[in-house]
Amino acid sequence: MRYNKLGDSDLIVSEVCLGTMTWGKQNTEEEAIQQLNTAFDDFGVNFIDTAEGYPIPLQPETSGATDIIIGKWMKQRPRDQVILATKVCGKSSRLKWFRDDGQGTRVTKKQVVESVEKSLKRLQTDYIDLLQIHWPDRYVPLFGPNKYDITLETPAVPFEEQLEAMNELIQQGKIRHWGLSNETPFGVMAFVSLALEQGMAKPVSVQNSYSLLTREFEAGLAEVCSPSHTNTALIPYSPLSAGVLTGKYDGDNSNCRLNLLKGYRARYESSSAPSAVQQYCKIAAKYGLTPTQLALSFVASRPFVPSTLIGSTSQEQLLENLNSFQYEFTKEMLEDIERVHMACPDPWRTPQPGGG
Repeated sequence: MRYNKLGDSDLIVSEVCLGTMTWGKQNTEEEAIQQLNTAFDDFGVNFIDTAEGYPIPLQPETSGATDIIIGKWMKQRPRDQVILATKVCGKSSRLKWFRDDGQGTRVTKKQVVESVEKSLKRLQTDYIDLLQIHWPDRYVPLFGPNKYDITLETPAVPFEEQLEAMNELIQQGKIRHWGLSNETPFGVMAFVSLALEQGMAKPVSVQNSYSLLTREFEAGLAEVCSPSHTNTALIPYSPLSAGVLTGKYDGDNSNCRLNLLKGYRARYESSSAPSAVQQYCKIAAKYGLTPTQLALSFVASRPFVPSTLIGSTSQEQLLENLNSFQYEFTKEMLEDIERVHMACPDPWRTPQPGGG
C-alpha cells in the first residue's frame, strides 16, 4: 500500500479509500466490519469515506445506518490511525427528514453545523478529518445531464456562508479539513479564490466521478486542481462505473447498482458504454489482467489521484479491488486505452445509434 499527501492538507492517505455507501442496506453490519478489518489490517488502508445520508438509496428508515456501523468499529481503534471523511448533503427539497426543521437540505451555516453534530454522535468521535459538501447548493447538471441550462438557475446559499461554516468548524476542532464533491471548475475556483481573499481555509479535495468511462475531470478540473494552481486533490468515486467495468454486469441481478439506482441502467444501456466496456475488457485480457484490475490500475496511475475510492458488496469483490492496486500500469496499456477513448471519449453520455 502506498500513501500520498491529500492536496495541500496535512493528511497522508492510503492510495485506497474505502467506500461505505452500501453498509446498512446491501451489506449487513457484520459484513461491513469484515470489510473494514480486511482493508485496514490486511492491506494497510487508513482512509474511509462515508456520508450523513448513507446507505444509498437515501431513505428515512436507513439514513445514518452506515455511520453507526463505522462508529462501533472506530471505538475499537486508535482514533489517530483512521482518516475519516464524511459528507454533508447539498441542496434538496426532497430530503426533509435530515434536518430538525423538516425543510429539506441546504448548505447554510446552521445546517452544516447541525449535520456535523449529528455525524459526530453517530460516528462516536469528536472530530472529522475531512468534511465534504456532497453536492453543490446551487444548480449544476449532475448524474447524467452534462449541458448547463441557464434557465434552471436558482438562488443559492452564498459561497461566503458555506466557507464561513467550514472555517468555524475547523477553528472549533470539529473538522480538520474540508472538501467538495460533484463540483465544477467554477465551483472549485469560486471557493478557493474566496478563501484566499478572506484568509480562510480552502477546500483541499474534490470527490468526483472518474473512470475509464467518465473522464470529464481531465477537461477542466485537472488544470484547476493542479498542484501549481489550487492543489486540490481528486478523490475519484465510481472508478468501476457502478460495476460495469468489471465486465460482469448482469442486467437481471436486482441487487446490482444499475438496478438499485434510478436512471443508472437506462443511462448505461442507451449509451455507447457497453461497446467501450467490451473493448476495455479485451485490453485487460491482452495484458493478463481482469477488467477490474485494468480499470483500477488506470485510475490509480493518474498523477492527480492520491487515493481511489472503492466500494464492494462482497468480500470477494473487496479482495479483487484491493489486490488490483499492486499491478504496474504501463505506457503500452495507456496507449491502447487512449485509442478507445479517442473513438468514444465520453461513453456514458454518447448515445448508441437509435438510442436518442
